[in-house]
This record gives sequence, C-alpha cells and structure tokens, in this order.
Amino acid sequence: MSQIVAIDQGTTSTRAILFDNRFMPIASAQEEFEQHYPRSGWVEHSPEQILATTLATLKIVSGKNGGKPIDAVGITNQRETTLIWDRHTGEPVYPAIVWQDRRTAAICENMRRAGLEDEIRQRTGLLLDPYFSATKIAWILGNVQGARERANVGDLLFGTVDTFLIWHLTGRRSHVTDATNACRTLLYNIETCSWDNELLSMFDIPASLLPKVKDCAANFGVATTEACGIDAPICGVAGDQQAATVGQACFEAGMLKSTYGTGCFALLNTGAQQVMSSNRLLTTLAYRIGGKPTYALEGSIFVAGAAVQWLRDGIGLIKDAAETQELARSADPEQQVCLVPAFTGLGAPYWDSECRGAVFGLTRNSGPAEFARAALESVALQTKDLFEAMKADFDGLSQAVLRVDGGMTASDWTMQAVSNYLDAPVDRPAITETTALGAAYLAALQVGIVSSFEDIQELWRLDRRFTPRMSESDRRAGYDRWQDCVRRTLSH
Repeated sequence: MSQIVAIDQGTTSTRAILFDNRFMPIASAQEEFEQHYPRSGWVEHSPEQILATTLATLKIVSGKNGGKPIDAVGITNQRETTLIWDRHTGEPVYPAIVWQDRRTAAICENMRRAGLEDEIRQRTGLLLDPYFSATKIAWILGNVQGARERANVGDLLFGTVDTFLIWHLTGRRSHVTDATNACRTLLYNIETCSWDNELLSMFDIPASLLPKVKDCAANFGVATTEACGIDAPICGVAGDQQAATVGQACFEAGMLKSTYGTGCFALLNTGAQQVMSSNRLLTTLAYRIGGKPTYALEGSIFVAGAAVQWLRDGIGLIKDAAETQELARSADPEQQVCLVPAFTGLGAPYWDSECRGAVFGLTRNSGPAEFARAALESVALQTKDLFEAMKADFDGLSQAVLRVDGGMTASDWTMQAVSNYLDAPVDRPAITETTALGAAYLAALQVGIVSSFEDIQELWRLDRRFTPRMSESDRRAGYDRWQDCVRRTLSH
C-alpha cells in the first residue's frame, strides 16, 4: 500500500500528515512555534524553529507508518516568507521575515514614486507591496551587516520556506523551489515562467541567491535518513493556497476556493488565461504541471483566524478559539459592533499597508459575545470584498459555489455567515486540511499513484453545503456598514 507524507509548514504551526493510497490520513502531528513582533508592523519567525518543528512532526508520523516505506514527500508552505542563509554553513543571516511583515512599506513607496509599479505588475501579476518577498530580500541585504557583500560573491542563498526545508531535508543538496512559490517573490515573470533579470535589477538582488524553479510535480531531491529520519523523494511542492486549490480539485476555469487559516486566501482558476484585475486582485499561478502554467486570480486577506487568536492571546476575552462560535450565537442582535482587523494593514482589494485595526459601534453593553461575533463576521465580510472584486474581473462567477478549507471552516457559524454575505453556496469538503492533501496529490502525480486530475476530482467528497439564510436588506445593510467602517480605517 502506497504512503505519502505531506509537510504543511504554516504561519503559526507545522504539521505532517501521513496519507494512504486512498488519500485518507493515517497519522498526523502538529507543533506550534513562536511569533515574534520586534516592532509595530514587523513579524518574524525563527528559521531554526521552522526546521525543528518540521523534523519533529516528520519523526512522529514516520514512526506510525507500520514499517512500510514512504513513497514520496509533498511540501506546502506559508508563502512569501523570506529566508537567507549561508550556503556553506546553513546559518541564517537574519530571522525569517514573515509574509505579514510591513517593514518595507517605504521601499515600496519609493519604487512606486519612481514609476516602477506598472512594469512590475505586468511582469509578475502582483502589486508592489511589502507582502511579497523581493523587498524583504532587499531589506536584509541592506540592513544586515556584510549580507550584501556575501551575497555578491555567491556565499548566500535565498528561499521561501519550501526551499529552506528542501535544502535541509536533502542534506543541503537541493536549492530548488516550485513555480507557485517563485511567482510570489516579485522576481518571477509569469509570462516567461522564469526569473526576470529586469526585476532583479530593479530590486538590486543578485541572481546567485535564487533557487532553480520546477513544476509543482517534479523531482525536488531526496530526503535522507541522515538529514530528517526518512528516505523518500520530495515530489510535490506548492505554496499553501495553490496546494489548497489542488486539494479542492479546482481544476476548471471558474472554480473558486477560499482557505481560512491565519489569513484568508481566495483563488479563482482562470485556466490558460492571465486575467489582469481592474480591482486590485493578484494575477498568479494556480499550478504548473508538465511545463504548462494554469493561472488564477487571488484575493489575500491578512487577518482571518488571527482575529480569533487576538481575542485569545491579545486581549484575553477567550481561552479557546472554539468558544467564539457559541459566543457569536449569543451576541445581542441589536448591537452592531464591527471589527476591521487591519492589524498589519489591509490586503485585497484595499492594499493599505499603513492602516491599522479598529472596532466600531461599541456600547456600554458590548462584551465578549459581541467581540466574538464581530471577529467571525469580519472574515465573512472580507470574503465578500474578494468575491465582489472577482465577479467584476471574471465573467461567469455570479453562479459560483465557493469551496472552503482550513481550520476556521470547523465553525459552522462562520461558514454560514460567509454564505449569507456572498449570497452563494459554500461547500465544506470531508477533508478540510486540503493544503496538505494538495501537496500529497502533487507528489502522487509525480510518482504515478494517481495519473491525472480526473483521478483527483473523483476523490473529492462533500461534508456540508451552507446556503444563504439572510435577507437581501440585511445583507446590504451589513455590507454597507462594513464598507463605511473600512473607509474610516484606511490611511488615505
């Protein structure tokens, strides 16, 4: 019986899941790691903790495989998070700068004033924003003593988290990435599907830093027993949102998925067509198989589950995330508390890195229940923002069904709120951890356990469909209120 291990290296935790040949989870392990906030708007991770939690979870699940060999490893990861390390020693030159980090807003603004944004967008499909990797690389090279000199002579390597992990798991043999991670750096041309020398020049980044780019299903190297305790080829890699798109079997143009984790990310498959958004969405790769790119429109929300974490860890209103659902149900229906969770700015369609979070509509009677409802409702309202932008950019989306996944989908209240505000069906699959599942599917494609996307489509199973239960007047009033609160929060 075939077995595949999927590594899901996320923003707040690392998971490893062992799947059988029917892609049912056999064993799993998860470890959280620390979030570091050295200054306002800065977010960092320890590279050593990322690697340690990966090795620890791998060890646990590989010990539960019944002595059977592992056929392949798939990796999915938090995207855009930037690491630079010494190619000889493996020593990181600086902590990992996380995708949420906003320290490079000034770099972006200077490049925008220099008139570079349109050219960057045409080449990458992305907006000029601190979210992406290039300005994080530039910041490290410009602010860590000796880093630029070492990079210029070829002593340093850059990678997103997938690259960093592959390099270590293969015993420092493979410096590679896949197309979906590469296309989130602001350095990768999505038309030519290659690193772009003009972009490297704009950001003043030496090409020697960059990994080799492969398809999502490819030979990325062999994980070794000496390096990580298992001996198996790494055959499937994709950034977390693209992996979830594969895990949700969204292989046809017009299919839409949204993943609810720390942030929320909606991807709309646009097929072979690159759709340049008129509503500040991103044009990106959904996946690349056999050298053939499939494109997507993406809307990125920086704070979804992180709003619930803030209720728990930031202001101590709850002890466990699961409490929010019952609290939301018990909230006073007459109160109209609105949370705009712009803790690290707002993503699509606003892209305002300077605005910060705010709570509106508080009364003397507002308490934990109203805060919980506002936090969960903010996820639905931000999804509505993305959905409206996608409908405006892509014909035929008005009758869409949204496939959802990620930890927050366990909350029936939240998923019902999403359906209510979208006025569309929301389908929750039987396996909601579809990021890991997508990585497993990609690895399985490479080693022949599945032969086609049609095989994967047949494996997708529905757990529950949520349908709208909100009147049009309530939907409009709630969304108008949300948009008014966002306008008051924006920095410009």
